[in-house]
Amino acid sequence: MSYTKEMLENDRVKFTIDVDSEQWKEALNEAYRKEKGKYQVAGFRKGHAPRAFIERLYGPQVFFDEALDIILPKTYDEVLDKEPDLFPVDRPEVSITAITDSTLQYTAEVQLKPTVKLGAYTGLEFTKDKVKVTKEEVSEEINKARDNAGWWEQVTDRPAQMGDRVKIDYVGSVDGVNFDGGAATDYELELGSGTFIPGFEEGVVGMKAGESKNVNVTFPKEYHAENLAGKEAVFVVTAKDITVKKLPELDDEFAKDVSDFDTFKEYEADVKKKIKARKEDAADAALERKMIDTIVENATVNVPKCMIDDEAEEMINEFAYRLMYQGMNIDDYYKYTGQTPEKLKESYAEPAARTVKTRLVFEQIIKEAGIEVTAEDEEAVYADLAAKQNKSVEEIKKDFNEHYVSYVKNEAMNKKFMAYLKANNTIK
Repeated sequence: MSYTKEMLENDRVKFTIDVDSEQWKEALNEAYRKEKGKYQVAGFRKGHAPRAFIERLYGPQVFFDEALDIILPKTYDEVLDKEPDLFPVDRPEVSITAITDSTLQYTAEVQLKPTVKLGAYTGLEFTKDKVKVTKEEVSEEINKARDNAGWWEQVTDRPAQMGDRVKIDYVGSVDGVNFDGGAATDYELELGSGTFIPGFEEGVVGMKAGESKNVNVTFPKEYHAENLAGKEAVFVVTAKDITVKKLPELDDEFAKDVSDFDTFKEYEADVKKKIKARKEDAADAALERKMIDTIVENATVNVPKCMIDDEAEEMINEFAYRLMYQGMNIDDYYKYTGQTPEKLKESYAEPAARTVKTRLVFEQIIKEAGIEVTAEDEEAVYADLAAKQNKSVEEIKKDFNEHYVSYVKNEAMNKKFMAYLKANNTIK
């Protein structure tokens, strides 16, 4: 086999490939062996006619298509093996330019990974958001823990009020007719939660345990049940039990109950520390996004449509996977939203192009900067995962399959890449 190469515009290449005569003849023979059972020739049992007889009856080109399916991928791959610096990103466009029973020439034109012209990616200046933790934020976090640690006590000396939990029976009717889903027994309603339609919880306020009353409400006009939307309804409500939430004192005992600390002061300091750590992480993430956006914007690359389409398909597959976990498939999504596969793919075109460009720029910077991942870098990722899951590194590795090993390598590279950018740019 021999070939010539012609570099075209927009990162495309055209190969003209001459297949060796013997190689082509062997492909024809292989095609004959695979296809001969399809042909009936007088004087021979089906599948036993010699190749020459079949070609004489059906034409000399009878096995060409099958032979091309055999030889084209093989010879095209041989060409790519000899061109390790070329990276096709699409299927080749093949055209047969000469074909006989002893000769084959064809051209294969294919899109290559585009050339990336990097702009400035070092020596730049970025500003990281300052992190400050307020007393209100600490109090809010502690009050959430306090609320979770609270308990409910029965109320006997007063009627229900907002914030109470009331156990009720109720039956609803419209124009004197009970409606489906409008009745319940021993329902625990937290007043002020907004669980029921407007006016219902307010109607329960002031009721005492054992008391019954009619609560008049009007269903919202946009209510999901069309037969009730906008209708006036009457609920016969019986309050059976009233409880109020009690909260613990914010003292050392509370700290011991909700944390590993012996004093409230230590617990409060730890809450502040954790809030600050979360904010630092968020500030770091925002800084990294800012750096990436700037560096990618500085670069020039003509992202080919085939790469955008492939990335958009990946994004749609991920979207469909998320829908599946929500109990819906992609066809249901199309039906309920009026969306179409074509429109959905079009909506992903811009983010897909941005993702591909970012990936190409990263790869070029990694190549130019000589960034490499070491075994130590990967071990650091394993250690981080182990700490987050409260497992040993050995346990983490044991649970990992090939997919996760690839994830670890990528994560290690991402960390090293971002460390390189931060070390080679000014962060204020």
